[in-house]
Amino acid sequence: MEMNKENEQENLENILISLGKSISRWTDNEERVETSIPGLSLFRRKQPTGPMGGMYEPSICIIVQGAKRVLLGDDTYVYDANHYLVTAVHLPTIAEVITASETKPYLGLRLKFDLHQIAQLMADSKLPPPRAQQSPRGMATGKVTLPLLSCFQRLLDLLEEDEDIPILAPGTIREITYRLLIGDQGERLRQIASVFSQGHQIARIIDWLKDNYTASLRIEDLAKQVSMSASSFHHHFKSLTAMTPLQFQKMLRLNEARRIMLTEPADASTVAFHVGYESVSQFNREYRRLFGAPPVRDIKKLREIPVEGRA
Repeated sequence: MEMNKENEQENLENILISLGKSISRWTDNEERVETSIPGLSLFRRKQPTGPMGGMYEPSICIIVQGAKRVLLGDDTYVYDANHYLVTAVHLPTIAEVITASETKPYLGLRLKFDLHQIAQLMADSKLPPPRAQQSPRGMATGKVTLPLLSCFQRLLDLLEEDEDIPILAPGTIREITYRLLIGDQGERLRQIASVFSQGHQIARIIDWLKDNYTASLRIEDLAKQVSMSASSFHHHFKSLTAMTPLQFQKMLRLNEARRIMLTEPADASTVAFHVGYESVSQFNREYRRLFGAPPVRDIKKLREIPVEGRA
């Protein structure tokens, strides 16, 4: 038994080295590469990054070298070469690479997935329906396994032959999804992907909020869209996202405001109204509370950081 464990650990380490070589090759000196495989992105960082807001999409993130920390509401997730991060719905977060160097850069990948495809695979594979009725958190870490990493290595190998990707990549991605569904976070994914679950209903509202974050919110109206009472909707929404609907909307607005000010010539007052705030003072106050500095000072500091140093 001990020998089997030692062999498995050695195999895991070997495949992590192999994946690291593949990611290094395809990223070269780029910090992010969108590959020719739909939904697959590769990442490389030579130094830790500062905290940056952004939207985590439904996906699995694998790190083969280094580590990253993600803040979701009051929850903190740290993942590394031994743990993956799975996100089942769109979630606004604050994330930072915490372990990276010139000699040992952070190397990672992200594969997006679709809840409809997960639901179809659940039906095709006759996996048991989820037991829990409580909406689970929409983000979690899990332990990487040799079969899962082997799938990713085969997926990266397809980048060598573009003509093979349309035929072979979908099957490999389907296997990755299956490995997730039967893994330690499978129950969570099955619960959110199940069409009639509360998690699936909340995911619909999240998609709506993502496209309508500037609109005024009434909890009763959102609850009505998914045939829930206001109290039940509020409870399930916070369970899935670690935030209330209003906190979720605030994160969307502030992350978008920061992105606009960082990439476009726009002042804080104009951006505040653009993302849905009616009060500039409230915008400044909430911006400072989230990012640790008022907008002008925060953006100035970010622009002094090399692009490579941003998350």
